[in-house]
Amino acid sequence: MTDRIFATYLIETRYPLEVAAAAMAGEQSSGTFRAIPGETPELLKRFGARVEFIDDVMEVENEALPFSRSPQAAKATKPRRARVGLSWSVENTGTVLASVWSTVLGNLFELHHFSAMRLLDVTFPDFFADAYPGPAFAVGGTRHLTGVEGRPLIGTIIKPSVGLTPEETAALADTLIAAGLDFIKDDELMGNPPHSPFERRFEAVMAVIDRHADRTGRKVMYAANISGDVDVMRRQLDLIDRRGGTCAMLVLNSVGLSGVIEIRRHSAVALHGHRAGWGLFSRSPDIGMSYLAYQKFWRLAGIDHMHVNGLSNKFCEQDESVMASAHACLTPMFERAGRPDTVMPVFSSGQTAVQAADTFGGLGSNDFIYCCGGGIMAHPGGPAAGVRSLHDAFDAAAAGISARDYAATHPELEAALQAFG
Repeated sequence: MTDRIFATYLIETRYPLEVAAAAMAGEQSSGTFRAIPGETPELLKRFGARVEFIDDVMEVENEALPFSRSPQAAKATKPRRARVGLSWSVENTGTVLASVWSTVLGNLFELHHFSAMRLLDVTFPDFFADAYPGPAFAVGGTRHLTGVEGRPLIGTIIKPSVGLTPEETAALADTLIAAGLDFIKDDELMGNPPHSPFERRFEAVMAVIDRHADRTGRKVMYAANISGDVDVMRRQLDLIDRRGGTCAMLVLNSVGLSGVIEIRRHSAVALHGHRAGWGLFSRSPDIGMSYLAYQKFWRLAGIDHMHVNGLSNKFCEQDESVMASAHACLTPMFERAGRPDTVMPVFSSGQTAVQAADTFGGLGSNDFIYCCGGGIMAHPGGPAAGVRSLHDAFDAAAAGISARDYAATHPELEAALQAFG
């Protein structure tokens, strides 16, 4: 057991690597750019960040990012890349996630020593597991709420993202639920706008959900986007609870850690985490942070579902990165008997029956939500055929049969492969 927080970085610098690492440690703990009174050896030993390791990776020809500066003697040298490990005593932060975020993701990215800086991973002491609620539903609870076992959850996003009235949203939800979906969600752009106030929209959609539940005995999960001011989010959660809703969506980068933590403590429903804005952290390999580090903060804060993009997606993320993110969500952070802290990954962004086999095979699990927009609503046979094509695709994958062979006797899958392949 350790009482220290560990973080690993990729850096690029013209400074000697030991000097650059010391600058990182000083900036993010007790030091500043000059020695000052009060930073005694005793204080530094207790509160200063430690450089745990420096692994020299390679020399590079040119600086990755602009505006770094280096000593005159180093200007003729080429930049070097290295992996650097730092650690901090938990006395610096307590078990306050916001303070840990500032510590491992603070001014480091602005230090003039560096022409690249990326957080690769962070590890929390075990007692953080008791300081925060963590996911309340995650995989098992989500399956219980939806009544879906033994296969992925099939979902979609309300589209158009904005512009529909509450009544139009409910009518679309009616069509989608009738098609056989397990999960529907608001788009991250849909919050509480004048043209579709949250209360009216939620009540209208829940009336549809309840009507279908009376017919089928199974309640579709609706991730209603409550992202906003904390007091308003609490009121909206109260409405979700009163009306028998099972999920609320939070746009993580908009609401922030403290907002998620407060909502988790107030909430009796599953929390669906959308990562809108993630590209700010991930688009460049030379700055920002990895998803491995990112998702750990939100899991501790109490999120149950985490978006991970999708294979062959409409964005720039590579498939290897998508699958690594999904695996991270299903990898425990702490050893907690009877209290798993894994979360359910959510695949979305241009997903159809075409990517189903690779998604299932790459993850090695069916514990995920698979969200398709056009893959359902643009299916040549209509939404119900779109949903059927996804079930067929995952049935084939689970049986070890190629989608093309399975499609020979499953016309909805055949139509999907023709339309989207």
